[in-house]
Amino acid sequence: MVRIKASVARKRGRKRIFKITKGYFGQRKNRYVQAIKTVIRALRYSTKHRKARARDFRSLWIVRINAACKDNGIIYSRLIRGLKEAKITLDRKMLSEIALNDPKTFTQIVQIADKALPATITRMKKN
Repeated sequence: MVRIKASVARKRGRKRIFKITKGYFGQRKNRYVQAIKTVIRALRYSTKHRKARARDFRSLWIVRINAACKDNGIIYSRLIRGLKEAKITLDRKMLSEIALNDPKTFTQIVQIADKALPATITRMKKN
């Protein structure tokens, strides 16, 4: 019987790993054992960091909205409550884009949200 070493399949697997590790530093890119460990670790952390990136973007959007709110004399939490009372369903990503690129429209949104708030909630004094 002829011995088969599965060289084609083995080369294909190694090529796949080395393709992923392209651009890595040192032996992590060209030694198979180091490369496989690095790939396993990288794939494990990629899921974790995707979730973290989503949180980071949400906090960035909130900071942008808060800065625009202060320019319009209202605080962030009251704006969000006013939008919910007025049944305006803009997410934070879109609100931050509007605040950044079109301040006049954002001012109109703030006015609508402010009118929808109950009378007991007062506006912030503009400095």
